[in-house]
Amino acid sequence: MSIIWTILIGFVVGIVAKFLMPGRDPAGFIITVLIGIAGSFIATYLGRAMGWYQVGESAGFIAAVLGSIILLFGYRLIVKR
Repeated sequence: MSIIWTILIGFVVGIVAKFLMPGRDPAGFIITVLIGIAGSFIATYLGRAMGWYQVGESAGFIAAVLGSIILLFGYRLIVKR
């Protein structure tokens, strides 16, 4: 169930991250949502590695947004080149 919860948080987080990042976004809706899901997974596993979350817990909303913003920033750098 935690994977489904992480995907749902990532879906919403991808949309929030797109609105929080200034500038033109080369990614479409689906890419942005996938980046949000990836950011949520990264925040979850990084939080578990640092001891912030227990096994079975997903990342918090703010941590997932930060992870997604970092991934979206990296995506924009790669796509511009």
